[in-house]
Amino acid sequence: MRNKGVLFFFLTALFLVQSCGINSNLMFRTPKGVKEVKDSIPLKPAAEYKISRDDKFTFMLYTNEGERIVNEMAGMNKDAVAKTEIEYVVRPDGRADLPILGSTPVAGLTVKECEDTLAKLFEQKNGYNKPFVQVKLTNQRVIVFPGNGSAAKVVPLQNNNTTLMEAIALAGGIAERGKASKIKIMRVVNNVRTMYVVDLSKIENLQYADMIIQANDYIYIEPKEQVGQETIKVVAPIVSLITSGLVIITVFSTLK
Repeated sequence: MRNKGVLFFFLTALFLVQSCGINSNLMFRTPKGVKEVKDSIPLKPAAEYKISRDDKFTFMLYTNEGERIVNEMAGMNKDAVAKTEIEYVVRPDGRADLPILGSTPVAGLTVKECEDTLAKLFEQKNGYNKPFVQVKLTNQRVIVFPGNGSAAKVVPLQNNNTTLMEAIALAGGIAERGKASKIKIMRVVNNVRTMYVVDLSKIENLQYADMIIQANDYIYIEPKEQVGQETIKVVAPIVSLITSGLVIITVFSTLK
């Protein structure tokens, strides 16, 4: 009887320890009492994206305000050849090593500001006549958690007008366990990551499907808690241990 009591105590303690892992894969839980931003959600980013460290970009440089581009489009330049785009990386100090210009600060600039800055530098340092610069960010992406952690995807942004619905679709849609009523968009605003909560389960919130997302947004579709299923996973091996223990105790008791 004493052995059974010790076994029961041990297995109860084991269950309590194991139960701490139930739904432990859920992320970004909002503490009770903390208000989530569910209204006044901006349908477009409040500010244009600014280049930051580790960003990658390419740029094209033309003189005479890009006259050559027009000539090539019109077929006037018979010597036009395909160009290979070279990718440049913004270093942790916010600078990028560019041909002719060398180390150049680009972090904190919008794409348009970067184009204007490079055009001005090429004109000042090399005397190019009316340089025309086109900058293209090549690593813009968002991370989408569709409601099942193992199905998370990094979605490259092909254009600046990608909507929330498009990003979710590119990630494969909302997972079976995901809650359409609780989609969290985490965006850096004024150097602080801010979280908006969107409910796409209701037709009156249809406008949020067209919400423009921004590079480096996190889109987290909260999974449904699976207390029953998770509990069974925890309890099953413990029940097996109890059964085995009782069998062993019964056998030893019989042999005495």
